[in-house]
Amino acid sequence: MREINHFIDGKSFTGGTGKFGDVFNPNTGEVQARVQFADEAEVARAIEGAKKGQRDWAAMNPQRRARILMKYKTLVEDEMESLAELLSSEHGKVIADAKGDIIRGLEVIEFACGVPHLLKGEYTESAGTGIDVYSMRQPLGVVAGISPFNFPAMIPMWFMGMALSTGNALVLKPSEKDPSVPVRLAELWMEAGLPEGVLQVVHGDKQAVDALLTHEDIKAVSFVGSSDIAHYIARTCTEQGKRFQAMGGAKNHGIIMPDADMDQVVNDFLGAAYGSAGERCMALPVAVPVGRDTAEEFVGRMKEEAQKLRVGVSTDPEAHYGPVVSAAHKANVERYIGLGAEEGADMLLDGRGFSLQGHENGFFIGPTLFDNVKPGMKSYDEEIFGPVLQVVRADNLEDAAALPSNHQYGNGVAIFTRNGLAAREFASKVQVGMVGINVPIPVPVAYHSFGGWKRSAFTDTNQYGTEGVRFFTKIKTVTQRWPTGDIGDQAFVIPTMQ
Repeated sequence: MREINHFIDGKSFTGGTGKFGDVFNPNTGEVQARVQFADEAEVARAIEGAKKGQRDWAAMNPQRRARILMKYKTLVEDEMESLAELLSSEHGKVIADAKGDIIRGLEVIEFACGVPHLLKGEYTESAGTGIDVYSMRQPLGVVAGISPFNFPAMIPMWFMGMALSTGNALVLKPSEKDPSVPVRLAELWMEAGLPEGVLQVVHGDKQAVDALLTHEDIKAVSFVGSSDIAHYIARTCTEQGKRFQAMGGAKNHGIIMPDADMDQVVNDFLGAAYGSAGERCMALPVAVPVGRDTAEEFVGRMKEEAQKLRVGVSTDPEAHYGPVVSAAHKANVERYIGLGAEEGADMLLDGRGFSLQGHENGFFIGPTLFDNVKPGMKSYDEEIFGPVLQVVRADNLEDAAALPSNHQYGNGVAIFTRNGLAAREFASKVQVGMVGINVPIPVPVAYHSFGGWKRSAFTDTNQYGTEGVRFFTKIKTVTQRWPTGDIGDQAFVIPTMQ
C-alpha cells in the first residue's frame, strides 16, 4: 500500500502517530493509498521549521522571491500531464478538468510574480515641517492554509502564491481525500529554489486543523471548504486573535431572461451544473427561468441534452464528467436527490443508482434534473455539491433576483440576457459576491479577487489579487524627522501638521 507522507523541511517526513486515512480511486471504489495523519506535536514541528525558514525568506528582496515563483511556474507547466493524471486519479475529475484546476492555480502564481510592485508602500514628503511619512507592507510570519478536496491544485496554489511571495512561511493542510498533488507541488517548490521550511505540508483531520488554529506562532489562517467548518474556523481564530479568511459553501443561481440566447444558456448550464460532477463552489446548480415560455423551453431542452452527457472514468477523453470523490459523498448527494422528490419537486432525471460497466463500485452519479423547486425545500436551501440541477421558476426579474439575494449563501450568481440595462441593474443590486453576465461560472481572474457573501465567506478579505496581498501582510507607517538645529522647547500638546 502506497503511503503519502508529510512534507517538512524540504523533504518527505514519516510521522509517528500511527493514524492514517484511506485515499480512494473514485473510479473503482478501491483504496489506492493511505495518508498519514499528524498530531499536535508533528504540527508543532512543522511550524517550528517554518519559523526558521521564514526569517531568511522574508529578508530576501522581493525580486529574488519573484524569480523563484517564475521558476516554479515553469516547473509546474512542464509537469502538467503527470500532475493532471495524479489529480484525476484521487479526485475523479476528468483529465481536461484537472488541467483547468492546475492552470487556474498557476494564474495566481503568475500574478504573484509581480510582488515587488504589489508590496510598494506610500510616501509623503513634507507632511509637516521637516517631517516625512511613509508606509511599508511586511509579512505576518508563519501562516496556515487549509484546502478542500474539490480543487487540490488550484486552491493550494492560491495560498502558496500569495503567502510565499509576500515573505511568509506557509503550513498547508490539504484535504486528506486527495493529498498527493499538494505534496508534489511542494516538491516542485524545492526544485525552484524555495528555502527549506518555508513551505510545509501536514496531513490530518480535525486534530491537525485545531493544532494549527490554536498554535501561537500561526499568525493567519486561510480556509476554503464547507460553511459549517468555515464558521468554526472563523470563531476559533477570533478567539485566538488570528487573522482569517474562511470561505464556505454556495448555492449559485443562474437567471434566464426571456431574451437570452437559449443555445448558449443550455450549453453553459450543462457545463456549469454537471461539470466536475457538480463538485465546485462556483457550479451553477439552480436555474431560474423568467416567464412560463422561457421555463418550458429551458426545461425541455435541458432534459434532452443532459441525458446525452457521458459519465465515465476520469481518464476517458470522451467523458463529460467522472465520479464524485468518495462513497460517503455519493451517498449524501443521493440522499438529497431522494429528499428533493419527497419534498414535491418534479424529478425529470434521476441519477441515483448509476452504474458504469466494469466500474460498478465506482462513485458515479448520473445527471439529475428537478423542475418546480421551491424556496423552503431543504434540498434547495442547502448545498448538494453533486451533478444535480434544480429549476426554480419566476414570473419576473424582480422575483428571480430575490432568490439569490435572500438565500443563505451568496457566493456566485449569473444572469443570461441581451438587455444591458437589466443586467446592469441586476449586477448592482443582487446580494451576492461574484456576478456573471452571460458567464456561467464567474470566478474572477487572478488580478481581481475571489470571495462571496453571507454564509459563503466568513471574512471581509477576499482570496488572491491585491486583497490577498493585504491579507498576508501587515502595514507599518513611519513618521520621521531629522533635526537640523536646536530641539527647542518641549511640546506638551499633540503634534499637528500646521
